[in-house]
Amino acid sequence: MADGVQIPFDKAQVKRAVQALQAFQKSKSSAESLLLDENHSISLLFTLWKIPKKPQTIRIPLPHGQRLDTDEVCLFTRDEPHMTSDQTQRFYKRLLQENGVKNITEIIPYAVLKTEYKPHEAKRRLMGNYDMFLSDDRVRRLLPSHLGKHFYQRKREPLCVNLKSKTLARDIQRVIQGTCLKVNNKGCCCMARVGHHGMTTEELTENIEAAIQTVAAKLNMKGPVVKLIHVKNETSVGLPLYVSSVKHLTELEEAEVHAKALQKERTEARRKARDVKQPKPTGEGVEEEEEDKIPMLVPIETPSKKPKLENASKEKRLEKAPKTAVTKKARKVPLKRKKVGKTDLKSKRKVLKVK
Repeated sequence: MADGVQIPFDKAQVKRAVQALQAFQKSKSSAESLLLDENHSISLLFTLWKIPKKPQTIRIPLPHGQRLDTDEVCLFTRDEPHMTSDQTQRFYKRLLQENGVKNITEIIPYAVLKTEYKPHEAKRRLMGNYDMFLSDDRVRRLLPSHLGKHFYQRKREPLCVNLKSKTLARDIQRVIQGTCLKVNNKGCCCMARVGHHGMTTEELTENIEAAIQTVAAKLNMKGPVVKLIHVKNETSVGLPLYVSSVKHLTELEEAEVHAKALQKERTEARRKARDVKQPKPTGEGVEEEEEDKIPMLVPIETPSKKPKLENASKEKRLEKAPKTAVTKKARKVPLKRKKVGKTDLKSKRKVLKVK
């Protein structure tokens, strides 16, 4: 809640809830659960009054680290120019050693990720081999297409780090030992890990208080949007730490109505300002503009379909009209050729003889 609204939770209630969770964990008869308390995480569950419009990732620095020194962390880096993959790995190992960073167990350049971890099985194996993933902020946008959807479905996507920072060791330590709250726009519940059962009651209580205050300060929603806050582990029920009043819901609804009214007023004010900037011309200027205007082209009205049919029918009738008898006879009667008889031939012969 970025507008300065605080969450009035009870610190004594937080301490009692942590003690109850620890007692529940110790009550288990299994010997393995007592030896591996570090593997049983404790998380905060936030329930909101309304579903957010946009997703958000809130980084929460914790006063007491929740990860062990034995956790394996993988770092994805960019490809340095004019260097091979092995040279890039050595370059960043040297950089981390110079800055005093000791938590990174493996460095994978971007070129190695594209080539060696292209098969689906290799991506699944990579996700299972490490407890946490970090990435250089310069290649963060290129990773989703090469890591696959399983990293993001199980919320194991790498967190970005600025490797050019002057306080690199402190930044990496904050990211590794801190936690993240991922608020999505698909539901009203979100969860963040704040510790494990290997920590003391005071450490867990301080981590929970710091997480609640950070979420209240960084959540991009106006008004008292947090409805419930619970603390739980992997097998227990959620123990309530904060319960919001129903009047907060009415406040949110009133704030939404007020925001819509303000937006409407702003749009009307903008429209009026545009009208003032563009005044309508009057007087002689109007007549001149009207003279200068290009006349509108009026489309020629085409006759309807019925007269077309009538004209066509008339033309057909004219074509089919009977022709005069004279023309028929003139066409039918062929030209008669005069028959030349024997007498004519004889006369012609005689004329030739005389000559």
